[in-house]
Amino acid sequence: MPPSQPSSPVATIAAALRRERERAGISLTELARRAGIAKSTLSQLEAGTGNPSVETVWALGVALEVPFSRLVEEPAPAVRVVRAGYGSGIRSEQADFTGTLLAAGSTHARRDIYLLTLEPGAVREATAHIPGSMEHLVVGAGRLRTGPASAPVELEPGDYAAFPGDVPHRYEALAPGTFAVLVMEHP
Repeated sequence: MPPSQPSSPVATIAAALRRERERAGISLTELARRAGIAKSTLSQLEAGTGNPSVETVWALGVALEVPFSRLVEEPAPAVRVVRAGYGSGIRSEQADFTGTLLAAGSTHARRDIYLLTLEPGAVREATAHIPGSMEHLVVGAGRLRTGPASAPVELEPGDYAAFPGDVPHRYEALAPGTFAVLVMEHP
């Protein structure tokens, strides 16, 4: 029997936003201001009726001072398997770019693992993440230009790069079918 497709990440994001906003002790208005989004958009997201882009979720994570994964990760079972093509991917508004969280770090190991799929065309420009964040990336297929916006590097299958995630950075597919594994470390 094939694995079942995971449910939409919208409900997970809605619950996580409420949980993290309440943990931080801030209002909807204040979180919307900090993230640079409309209060009505945030209200819809918390109600589970919005359709957030990766950029919006990142902005909310930075505003809440939590890793992106804390807003999109469902509670993990004892053994976790994410079958190829079945993860909960979140698409970019800027480019043909999808980030799929494979594993979130625990409170003692603040790292997240993502599978990135990209196609040539528009560039995914990422804003700075939590101060002290580092990104570690290994290309599995295709070619990728990535790194700090001021000094990107080109990578091919099997190549590894590490760079600060707390500065503006970019992801640009240079060949069709590009994918990479990204490990983000958070302080």
